[in-house]
Amino acid sequence: MRNKTMEQLAILVGTWRTTLSDAWFLEPAGQEVPGSATVEWLGDAFVVLRWTMGDEDGQAGSELTLVLGRSDSRDAYTALYHDERGVCRVFAMTFDGTHWILNREDPDMYQRFVADVEPDRIAGRWEASEDRGSTWRKDYDLVFERIG
Repeated sequence: MRNKTMEQLAILVGTWRTTLSDAWFLEPAGQEVPGSATVEWLGDAFVVLRWTMGDEDGQAGSELTLVLGRSDSRDAYTALYHDERGVCRVFAMTFDGTHWILNREDPDMYQRFVADVEPDRIAGRWEASEDRGSTWRKDYDLVFERIG
């Protein structure tokens, strides 16, 4: 049986075209990186997001996986992150159906994803802080557009 609070994440399930833009680390400025994402249920307990970004040749340049779950006793979502570099992270997560926030406060860096969610579009940005959240810099904008 699917948890009622996890059921809120059903709006994320589907196939998405993604666009990464306005990244401080990409040259030339204004470059957009296309990609795709699939979001699906893993049983009744988890939602799995797999995102692939292209490189200049249209090949997979970066891949990441998020597994979204929930702790009933803490009344909180949690997201487990892994990417092609072998990096593993844990994010606290909030989701109310229209706003989605992933947040981590680790000794090496604070990081967050803040997004507005609509049925066919998710518009967000990744941000980072090297001073424990006193100041934030945008890493990049990320838009998901539903294709299926």
